[in-house]
Amino acid sequence: MNAQISENRKNINYLVVQIFVLVFFLVLFGRLFQLQVIEHEIYNPISERNSIRQETVNPSRGLIFDRNGKLLVTNEPSFTIMITPQNFNRMQIPLLSRLTGFDEDFITERADAAQRFSRHRPSRLLIDVSLEAFSNIQENIWQLPGIDYLVEGKRSYPSGARIAHSVGFLAEITREELRNNPSYRMGDHIGRSGIERRYEEVLRGSNGTRFVMINAFGRAVGSYNDGHLDITPEKGADLRTTLDIDLQLLAEELMVGKTGGLVALDARTGGIKAIVSAPDFELDKLSGRVDRAYWQQLNSDPATPMFHRAIAASQPPGSTLKPLMGIIGLETGLITEHTVIYCPGGYHRGRFYRCLRQHGNQTIAQAIETSCNTFFYALMDRFVNRFGLNRWTRMLNSFGLGVANDIDMTGERAGIIPDSSYYNRVFGVRRWGLGDLINLGIGQGAMGATPLQMAVSTAAMVNGGYRVRPHLVSAVSEDGLVWHPTYSEPELIPWVKEQHLKTVRRGMRRAVSHGSGRHYVELRDVEISGKTGTAQNPHGQNHGWFISYAPEENPEIVIAVLLENAGFGSISAAPIAGLLYEQYFFGEVRRKHVKNRMLNFVPAPFNPNQ
Repeated sequence: MNAQISENRKNINYLVVQIFVLVFFLVLFGRLFQLQVIEHEIYNPISERNSIRQETVNPSRGLIFDRNGKLLVTNEPSFTIMITPQNFNRMQIPLLSRLTGFDEDFITERADAAQRFSRHRPSRLLIDVSLEAFSNIQENIWQLPGIDYLVEGKRSYPSGARIAHSVGFLAEITREELRNNPSYRMGDHIGRSGIERRYEEVLRGSNGTRFVMINAFGRAVGSYNDGHLDITPEKGADLRTTLDIDLQLLAEELMVGKTGGLVALDARTGGIKAIVSAPDFELDKLSGRVDRAYWQQLNSDPATPMFHRAIAASQPPGSTLKPLMGIIGLETGLITEHTVIYCPGGYHRGRFYRCLRQHGNQTIAQAIETSCNTFFYALMDRFVNRFGLNRWTRMLNSFGLGVANDIDMTGERAGIIPDSSYYNRVFGVRRWGLGDLINLGIGQGAMGATPLQMAVSTAAMVNGGYRVRPHLVSAVSEDGLVWHPTYSEPELIPWVKEQHLKTVRRGMRRAVSHGSGRHYVELRDVEISGKTGTAQNPHGQNHGWFISYAPEENPEIVIAVLLENAGFGSISAAPIAGLLYEQYFFGEVRRKHVKNRMLNFVPAPFNPNQ
């Protein structure tokens, strides 16, 4: 009996176990059926992400050309080492250091930055490595899980022109910029100055996407689905500039060893034909991986080579302001073209304001030709007493002085054309008077202008009274289409009259044919007009200025030159402009002796009594 009961219990236990196993497998297969069939659409992409990686593909940056289609800026191959932090074993940092030649601490710092950016996404670890280092990584990639490599592009400059300040340079994007620009990745380079920065959005292009299959080490082993899901990056747009590369090369050559700025622009449109700031820097050393020692040298150099003097160095314009003073005097009726002011060698107003010499009777055209200070002291005296300082300020503002001219590059400054609020702020209310203002009439005192501003104001004097918008880029080519940037068309200065402009231009023409510009600027086959200037410098040698245009009839080009601590503008700045006119009109420099003189130019020793 007991044996029968025991047997029945055993059978029941077997049945229970069988039922339990059956239920278990039914549940298991049911769940598998649910995951693989019923919920396939939900879970299949998640499964695929375990073996497929989405990668960003950077576009090729746009090229930059001069006005005639000569290539100024292009891209050349650059080797990059990538890291995916979650797959990388930091014990391999010493190996990476030996293979690439980079310091271990530097690699660790870069790996930390990549991990902060994303543990799962590939980031640039080392950029612009040598071909030898790149080959070493390729040969030893099997020892470096989480490390990969690719070939990218970096900027190169085949024209031979330095164009450092105008074109500008690229630099690696900062952490703050990454937070504000989600379309960029760690290690991306972004325009940092010049038109590279101003036109970053169009030069950069649009990122692409590729899906790659990866192995257990996180390394790509092939394209997913034959690349059918990939998105091709869109190349950056190309820029056509207004630069004349031959003129630019000569301008750069003539400014070597000097300090100052130079702007040559189209008198009718404002297109920049040449622009130089001296001293400058080497763009090649800032392309790709930045030479740290060179970067530190640039930033500690007392000559400030990264300062864009052509658009930001504000110095008193000296006698180059006199043509504008003539236009203001003629417009306000304080003088006519026949008005005569006697110059006894200076002007008395509380004290004696010295002139260069005794000029005798002077009309406005003669005063511009001889650069008679007395005429313009008297004119400024009359103006301030009749109209006040602020109207004078507004009239100069309308010619582009004391205000930004919105050139399409970075670093422009507005200069200083003082008004009454400026004097109140700097000297105190009721602590300044007429004696502080008379010097303004000859471009001295509490005022400053940049070479760009003097070029813009000169263009307005010779193109019929239109203030041009200076610009370096004339067209953008995108997808094979060319369109013009949205810069302002020249704007008519409403109060300027053509007869007043002609009167002043007669004086500027004679300043070159008979005055201080005749020795180094006057050419046989082209009529050049201009005005020299020497700005007083309380800290040393004076600054030399020259503003000019050519030809006299239907002017095409305006050139403004500033040489700091170089002495008289007639022997420092003016000869440089004269040589540039030769290159522009004749395609060559004919006066080799003048070029040799300027290449070896050394200012005369400073004489404080001069």
